[in-house]
Amino acid sequence: MKLFLSIFLFLIFSNIPEISDIRKLYSSMVISENNAKEFASKLADITKDNNKTLVAYKGASIVILSKYKKEVSDKSKNFKEGAKMVEFAVTSEPNNIEIHLIRLSIQEKSPKILKYNGNIKEDKKFLLDHYEEQSSTLKTYIKNFILQSKSFSTAEKQRIN
Repeated sequence: MKLFLSIFLFLIFSNIPEISDIRKLYSSMVISENNAKEFASKLADITKDNNKTLVAYKGASIVILSKYKKEVSDKSKNFKEGAKMVEFAVTSEPNNIEIHLIRLSIQEKSPKILKYNGNIKEDKKFLLDHYEEQSSTLKTYIKNFILQSKSFSTAEKQRIN
């Protein structure tokens, strides 16, 4: 009984966000600094021990927030920290399509000078190869990403329609 009560209380008071809520906020975080900060605040309690998809989203939030830093050294430091977190998530769950989508979304928008664009082809292929295996909710999310992405050709976009 104590164990059940402990688990119940943990779940109620835990600040771990729902992935569905995070997905809704993800695309809007690049619009403004306030949106990026709100998104990051939802993921503030996420550690590498949590769900790896949430870890990747937290890494993405750190990457996006880096563009609002004033000092170039701070921008670079934060970008690398966020990218490292995303790479940790990919390494931890290499077959997780959503983590590949997150990494691709970062890499296709990263300045070339940062040299964080080496997995674009790999992630594109992974998304296209594993798209049909996903739940309808995740397929919709992936499809919306692919259709707005500049990394996918018209023919690749048509494959998912």
